[in-house]
Amino acid sequence: MQKSVTGAVFQTELPGVTLKGRGKVRDIYDLGDSLLIVATDRLSAFDYVLPNPIPDKGKVLSQISEFWFRRLENVVPNHLIATQVEAYPEALREHADQLAGRSALVRKLEMLPIECVARGYLAGSGWKEYQERGTVCGIELPTGLSESSRLPAPIFTPATKAQDGEHDENIPFATAAEMIGEELAARARDLTLKIYEAGSEFARRQGIIIADTKFEFGLDGDRLILADEVLTPDSSRFWPAELYEPGRGQASFDKQYVRDYLESIGWDKQPPVPELPEEIVHGARERYLEIFRILTGGEPV
Repeated sequence: MQKSVTGAVFQTELPGVTLKGRGKVRDIYDLGDSLLIVATDRLSAFDYVLPNPIPDKGKVLSQISEFWFRRLENVVPNHLIATQVEAYPEALREHADQLAGRSALVRKLEMLPIECVARGYLAGSGWKEYQERGTVCGIELPTGLSESSRLPAPIFTPATKAQDGEHDENIPFATAAEMIGEELAARARDLTLKIYEAGSEFARRQGIIIADTKFEFGLDGDRLILADEVLTPDSSRFWPAELYEPGRGQASFDKQYVRDYLESIGWDKQPPVPELPEEIVHGARERYLEIFRILTGGEPV
C-alpha cells in the first residue's frame, strides 16, 4: 500500500513487480528489458530525505522532465519509451492510481557514475569554493565576481553521486576522466553544455534564468543517452529574471526555499531530519507548480 500524506505519494508499492531500488525521490522497478521510474513526492535536502512529502511534486518532476525530453530530442537522444499508463505492460495498469502522471517506462542503460553539472552563474557550492580559492571544481575564474554573478561562459563541473546521507562531491574534470575515460568525459562535458545552452535559451524567453543544473547520462552501446530527470526544480536553480540582481542570493522556483528554511532553524544536517511546518510544505508546492506553469504553459495532470 502506498504511503500518503494529505494526498501525497511518499512511497509506491506495486505487488508482483520487481523493485530495483528506491532513490531519494524515485522508486525504480525492473521490468526485464526496461525500467519503470516513479517520481514520488519525497523531498531531499542536504542529501537527506525529509519526513514530509510535497503534494504533486512527483507529477511536476515527471511531467516537466517529459516536456524537456520532447523539446530537446533534436539535441540529445533520451531514454523514454512511454509515460501513459495505458501504454505500459498490462501488469502495471492496475496500479494507475500510483503511476498516472508521475511515472515513465524507460530503456535500460549503462549509467555513468558521475553527475554532469553545468553552471552559468555563481551560486551554491560553486560560490563557496570561489570565495575560498577563486575556483569552481578547480576551474579558475576571474577575480571580483560576487554571489550570483553570471560567469563569462558556462562551465562543466562534474560531481560524484551520493547515497542517502552522504554528500555529492564536486570533482575536477581530470577526476571524471579517470573514472570514465577521457574521451567519454569530454563527450559528456560537451553534451552537458549543449543541453544547458538550449534549455537556458528557451527558459530566458519565459523570463527564467537557469543558474545551474545537473544531468545524468547512460550508454546504449556507444551512444550517450540523456536519462533520469531534466531541468526540474530538484535538479536546477530557476531564478525569475525580472528580480535578478548579482551580489546576493536570488528568489527561486526550486527547493532552495526549503534549504533556506532548514538553514534558518539551525539544523546541523545530521539525523534526526526535522519535519517541515505546513506553511513550508505549501510554499514549496506552490513554487514547484509555478515553475511548471511558467515553462510549459500548462498544469500537471
